[in-house]
Amino acid sequence: MADLKVGDLAPDFNSKNQLGEPITLSQFNGKKVVLYFYPKDDTPGCTTQACNLRDNYDALLKAGYEVLGISTDDEASHQKFIAKYNLPFALIADTDRSINESYGVWKEKNMYGRKSWGTARTTFVIDEAGKITDIIKKVKTDAHTAQVLK
Repeated sequence: MADLKVGDLAPDFNSKNQLGEPITLSQFNGKKVVLYFYPKDDTPGCTTQACNLRDNYDALLKAGYEVLGISTDDEASHQKFIAKYNLPFALIADTDRSINESYGVWKEKNMYGRKSWGTARTTFVIDEAGKITDIIKKVKTDAHTAQVLK
């Protein structure tokens, strides 16, 4: 599992977006990227986070950012989530967890004494050269854009 730090090169990936189209991080070279990992489509915290990014999408674009969400849900789940909440950015299907693992966000969680594995909600802010400039581990779902743009 990766233990990425600010200043590291963000690992490239090769996956599919919600439409089943190939998507890689390297296709965004020359652009700043907000790469956010979240546990599951259409759950309360993940919906609040996605809607906060949606509601502030113009500010993120003005600041030069592309926004990409990643979860282990499949393309069909992502399509429903995008349609239900009118999300303007791509969601990436990481059904084999390879991107989660390369970014070190696939973790053992402990919820009410029950252990399980899942995505640790984490956002990586990446510059035009593909370097990580910020890692947000304590994500405030209802104020996430402010955390990114601070």
